[in-house]
Amino acid sequence: MMPSEFLSPGIFQMLAALLVPLFYGQWRNIYMAAIPIVAFGWTLGLNPGDRFEVAIFEVSLVVLRVDSLSLVFAYIFEIATLLSIIYAWHIRDAVQQVAGLIYSGAAIAAVFAGDLITLFVMWELTALASVFLIWARRDDASFKAGMRYLVIQVGSGVLLLAGAIIHFRSTGSLAFDFLGVGTLGTNLIFLAFGVKCAFPLLHNWLQDSYGQATVTGTVFLSAFTTKLAVYTLARGFPGTDMLIWIGATMTAFPIFYAVIENDLRRVLAYSLNNQLGFMVCGIGIGTEMALNGTAAHAFAHILYKALLFMSMGAVLFRTDTIKGSELGGLYKSMPWSTTFCIVGAASISAFPLTSGFVSKALIITAAAEEGHWIVWAVLLFASAGVFHHSGIKIPYFAFFAHDSGKRVKEAPINMLIAMAVASALCLGIGIFPGYLYDILPFQVNFVPYTTAHVITQLQLLMFSALAFTVLMMKGIYPPELRSINLDTDWVYRRFLTHIIGRAISGISAAYEGLAALAGIKAERALRSGLHYTGPHSALARTWEIGSSTLWVMILLAICLLLYYM
Repeated sequence: MMPSEFLSPGIFQMLAALLVPLFYGQWRNIYMAAIPIVAFGWTLGLNPGDRFEVAIFEVSLVVLRVDSLSLVFAYIFEIATLLSIIYAWHIRDAVQQVAGLIYSGAAIAAVFAGDLITLFVMWELTALASVFLIWARRDDASFKAGMRYLVIQVGSGVLLLAGAIIHFRSTGSLAFDFLGVGTLGTNLIFLAFGVKCAFPLLHNWLQDSYGQATVTGTVFLSAFTTKLAVYTLARGFPGTDMLIWIGATMTAFPIFYAVIENDLRRVLAYSLNNQLGFMVCGIGIGTEMALNGTAAHAFAHILYKALLFMSMGAVLFRTDTIKGSELGGLYKSMPWSTTFCIVGAASISAFPLTSGFVSKALIITAAAEEGHWIVWAVLLFASAGVFHHSGIKIPYFAFFAHDSGKRVKEAPINMLIAMAVASALCLGIGIFPGYLYDILPFQVNFVPYTTAHVITQLQLLMFSALAFTVLMMKGIYPPELRSINLDTDWVYRRFLTHIIGRAISGISAAYEGLAALAGIKAERALRSGLHYTGPHSALARTWEIGSSTLWVMILLAICLLLYYM
């Protein structure tokens, strides 16, 4: 049996990543680029229905399960890995290079996982590997953001494991297929997926971590974590009604934060929330067209979002700032980066002849066909909003607007190559959508370029551009200012910090009171010649190792929460 018949391409990529430090100079770059190319060829050799199981402790684990849904996500994950590696060719940080390959490899292995335990292992590996892409910036802010990211991502994994165990005990199955909500086990799994997908009120880790990662690390991060969550929701919870409203909310609320945000990478992180909402909404609708739209939009989104993060990363790399208030006029010295950014901005805004148009149209049409008219209206509003803050704001304040006086070199050639390939793919998919439609999970009977679709979308984009122009001319549009925006997490972070602090103080006071009372009684007993065994004696006994470990873990968790909230 050949390895390709049972080994997941993602596992191969993780193993190959361990050898990266053995290579030097250009040989390392060539070796790293070869890894996703081989993995992609490996995936092309897989066919729906391929499967490999391994028995561990009398439990059957499906480490390779191939179908049309897993294949489309594996294809785009491998393409994104190659683009991210080319973009990062100029760095010589082996930690980032190995971490990035293991991270993306774990995500690829996760989409081929056929059981919840294999999924859990890969789920946690993505968290453990990706945090080094944040810490690699090596400053205090990135360390704190990375620790918060790690706590939340590992916490998501704990929820997934707990849900899998409870589900197994109640059903006797660990198969990762349709799960549906309704039981304690599946509800915990649903929540685990929601945390990683950055559901509303659970989304703040995304802006903090993506904004603090390294220039190249953010490109990796934008492709895998949240899209892996989209895949798992599409696998386990298609047709779940609450996802329609969760997705609609996700498309709308980030718009308002993105408009007032000064950090342009955080603006892109908010727009990432917005785009995830379209995918989640498609999963909730659950029809074949909607699920095709989710897969297509995830594919297109990874490309144009990576392209936008690449262009902003090039700006940060050359100017050492990504604040809109400190940029402007860079089109004069970075014309190619400007051009590629505009292609990404057009794609995320769903301009005709770009990838965003042919993927987003599937989801919006599915919402209309199923009679979800309120949701349909929200999606249209969100489409106009994303053009406002990502299609216009990002290129305008980074490259145009006022002239900041910065005159820098164009981005390194490897960055330009990665951006050029991503741009070509964005335009190629938009012009020839049939190639994308052919690999979607279900047969596509949809024509995106009808007169009604094109005119409706152009009217929406023109209205949004007009609104931006009028607001700028009237001085109403929020200016780019040096500031820190408070998101919804500020409320519960402060609240939890206060509550946990009060609880610890209360427990401490109660213990001290109990100890004082016990001491008084013990003293009286000694005076009367008796041996006293009071309440304190239970606290003084030797605890079992398991109990001690549990309480140490609880105390450490409380300390982490207090410190990183």
